[in-house]
Amino acid sequence: MASLPEQSSPNPLLFPAYTPFSSTLNRFQKWRADLGLPNPGTVENLQKEVKATHLTNYAFDGGRADLTKSISMNPLFQVTHSFALGSQTMAPSYNFGAIYASEKVFLQGGVDHDGNVSARMNQGWTASHVSKMQAQISQQAGHNLLQLEHDYQGMDFNLNLKAANPWPTDLTGIYVGSYLQSVTKNLALGTEWVYQRPTPATSDLVATYLAKYTSSDKSWIATAQLQPAGILQATYWQKLSEKVEFAADLQLMAAPMRRDALATLGAKYDLRLATFRAQLDSTGKVSALLEQRFTPTFAFLMSGEIDHFKNAAKVGVGVMIESSALSQEELEMQMQQMQMQQQALSPPPPTS
Repeated sequence: MASLPEQSSPNPLLFPAYTPFSSTLNRFQKWRADLGLPNPGTVENLQKEVKATHLTNYAFDGGRADLTKSISMNPLFQVTHSFALGSQTMAPSYNFGAIYASEKVFLQGGVDHDGNVSARMNQGWTASHVSKMQAQISQQAGHNLLQLEHDYQGMDFNLNLKAANPWPTDLTGIYVGSYLQSVTKNLALGTEWVYQRPTPATSDLVATYLAKYTSSDKSWIATAQLQPAGILQATYWQKLSEKVEFAADLQLMAAPMRRDALATLGAKYDLRLATFRAQLDSTGKVSALLEQRFTPTFAFLMSGEIDHFKNAAKVGVGVMIESSALSQEELEMQMQQMQMQQQALSPPPPTS
């Protein structure tokens, strides 16, 4: 993660000498700056390394093909045709997508064969303020979405506010606020509050308490999320070498009406032209994903999963082909830029 630009000291003009609390506030700001605490990152990226190592978000079954045409490098502009068929859980589909990215703006849009439209936008105002918008128009009732979000990255903390399907007249919708603060150079603590108001007469408030510990050399990261209702999620990620990463995820539910647990172990191997992910969980599922890149413009994917308890299996095969007039160096720069943009994207919004 790129380091944030150094923030200047408080402007004395904002807190003149005759202000009663100016001296105390300026001393507090100077004391925080002298601690040198790092920015802990966003709450939505609390488990970013674990999710990148596990293949839960990458696995697929059936056939898949992604055909991409890169039109320009700076600003980045490309279009993609995506095909999927033969899946056991999803119907055959086609999706047309486009991406535009500049230094401060990221735009992504797509439309599928059923006429469902999705769009997202990231607008960076300053190095600390980023506004995000996500919208979805679906042919199915109840699947339409409008999510507004603003992220503020302070010197040693991160504040995020978002609203999903807000309605200003009766204040229905889903509202989420999160705060993550570095306590030491290795430990960050925070909280996230989700307020759901599906109707004016019903509402629900759920609080989650967060912790993140990063080693001094950033070779391993441990996180924990706790809800008072009895839900705990703990993760551990470690970079064993330049090419090998390991991640573990434990989810516990000890609610009065339900007791359940799920443990997941995964590893990722980054080779020169290939990436291999393997995963095992406590439900008896063993899965693997291979991404073999023969050239910068052609990659072959193979995904597989075996469920020992249900005696079932899934297999997926896919290709990614890119047509571009860019040079090889420009293609490599584009791939790095796309990876950075993908990390900045929000996860799926909360649902009621």
